[in-house]
Amino acid sequence: TMTALSLLLVAVSAASVLAESTVHFREQFEDGDSWTSRWAESKHKSDYGKFVLTAGKFYGDAEKDKGLQTSEDAHFYAMSTRFDDFSNQGQPLVIQFTVKHEQSIDCGGGYIKLFPSDLSQEDMHGDSVYNIMFGPDICGPGTKKVHVIFNYKGKNHLINKDVRCKDDEYTHLYTLIVNPDNTYEVKIDNKKVESGNLEDDWDFLPPKKIKDPEAKKPEDWDDREQIPNPDDKKPEDWDKPENIPDPDAKKPDDWDDEMDGEWEPPMVSNPDYKGEWKPTEINNPAYKGKWIHPEIDNPEYTADSEIYKYDSIGVIGLDLWQVKSGTIFDNFLITNDPNLAEEVGNDTWGKTKDAEKKMKEGQEEEERKQREEDESKRREEAKDEEDEEEAEEKDEEEEEEEDDEEEGEEEEEDDGTDSKLKDEL
Repeated sequence: TMTALSLLLVAVSAASVLAESTVHFREQFEDGDSWTSRWAESKHKSDYGKFVLTAGKFYGDAEKDKGLQTSEDAHFYAMSTRFDDFSNQGQPLVIQFTVKHEQSIDCGGGYIKLFPSDLSQEDMHGDSVYNIMFGPDICGPGTKKVHVIFNYKGKNHLINKDVRCKDDEYTHLYTLIVNPDNTYEVKIDNKKVESGNLEDDWDFLPPKKIKDPEAKKPEDWDDREQIPNPDDKKPEDWDKPENIPDPDAKKPDDWDDEMDGEWEPPMVSNPDYKGEWKPTEINNPAYKGKWIHPEIDNPEYTADSEIYKYDSIGVIGLDLWQVKSGTIFDNFLITNDPNLAEEVGNDTWGKTKDAEKKMKEGQEEEERKQREEDESKRREEAKDEEDEEEAEEKDEEEEEEEDDEEEGEEEEEDDGTDSKLKDEL
């Protein structure tokens, strides 16, 4: 027979097996072009956009920040990679990756899809059945959200909360934790942005309670808080017309009753008019309160303690549409250990984010200086052109003046010749 101590040891060892960190998948693109042998492009369509390996226009580390970048505008993308099939039954599922929209994205997805292992990678497309879709999605000012979509019993269910995503040009770390107690957590840059219960924040199950279809409000149920005062009487002098003939109006002197008809003064608002009389309100002595429809247990509701569970997880894919390409995906991690994911996040994104920001700010400063130099050069060139034009105009004026002087001298000479001829004659 097993003693209490041996039972305890069995329980502890079982718990330690469950608690053991397992990395199901990790991809950091640190071995050059070898990623092409691990990732497969779908052939469902012939014109999917191409992914290229790059750290982008700015980065914290030229090697570590290399990831898959969308490279063609206005294209669908469909790329996936396979890992050992597993089930997350009885343990946490953690999905983590980085996204960088360095192109200042206007409309496009930045999310991943987790598939069961029976997915045909060559035929992966937008309608392929997936387990989980997670990550940022941006389209115009109206859509800037983190998708958290679970497939449950063949139907995709969207979260009923609005989880905002980052919309700047820097790299950001996205983490989804799904726990075996049907709770979840969404983190961005290793900070919790949303959490709760799967049953509460998705419509996986019908409501636990429904309004009793047999119940009806009793006919004598009085739910009027206030009623007109039955003892209130309208004052005898209350009723006055809304408009009255203007007492100050006078018939014009040139009014002709025969021609114009009988003169009537114009109507004006009556200052004594009080409007429709209504009795004052008093508390209703028969008021029973608001009638609340009684609820009953929903016969269609069945609790499910395994909403979180997937029997088969074996492929991660990028199945996206992007108007403006340039998004970089990196640092993929699928594990059962939220603490490990946090450490990996700090060790990857956490170590390069500040240098990335510094490089971008440096580039922006260089661009600003270049713009100033170009503007200064443009102004100088414009001034030189202006000076040249002024100099040309001045030369032309001087030439005209010289021509005028020469003409004047010639005329004087002609005049002198004429007078000399006259004298001789």
